[in-house]
Amino acid sequence: MHQAVEQILEKRIRRTMDALRANNMEAYYVKTAAEVRAFVEQLVPAGATVSNGGSVSLAETGVMELLAGGRYHYLDRSKVQGDELAALYRQVFSADWYFASANAVTEAGEIYNVDGNANRVAAITFGPKNVLLVVGCNKLVKDMPAAEDRVRQIAAPANTARLGCKTPCAVTGKCEDCHSPGRICCTAVVHRYQREQGRIKVLLVGEPLGF
Repeated sequence: MHQAVEQILEKRIRRTMDALRANNMEAYYVKTAAEVRAFVEQLVPAGATVSNGGSVSLAETGVMELLAGGRYHYLDRSKVQGDELAALYRQVFSADWYFASANAVTEAGEIYNVDGNANRVAAITFGPKNVLLVVGCNKLVKDMPAAEDRVRQIAAPANTARLGCKTPCAVTGKCEDCHSPGRICCTAVVHRYQREQGRIKVLLVGEPLGF
């Protein structure tokens, strides 16, 4: 990335951070994906009970490896299914930390997420004591219409392709507002001003991450 572009991007990130803080969320910035893991290690104390949503961004930055590496008490949803998975989600709601990303973050400090599993959206909204969202610069958008468009045109189709979902968007590459059993955008949640100061924390990264 050219230095001039980096300078403009950082200004945009700083504006977004100010807006997130005005919405009672904590906001942080690292320039590269390689810095994310060390940031998390410094922020989250060893022994904390942690869990995560499905996120390519967490995998790309080494956070998933860190969570599973023994430093933390990790509630790993990938290891269980059926009734055990439902029970694990109930444990997640009382975890110390929950890690995820966002489909989009607006310059007004709004977070937009969709999911096919309401438990994962609810975990961000109502559950663990602390939520850390790791968000690449590719997910910064001007406003909510742009956030919704990003999900319909990029995030949802890419995720259905990654997960092998049998949905129309996996075929056409754009949202078809389907009634498919495999739909992954069943629930949409917007986080704006928060009553609980600092519970939601957003780490903005100056490189593209995930979808």
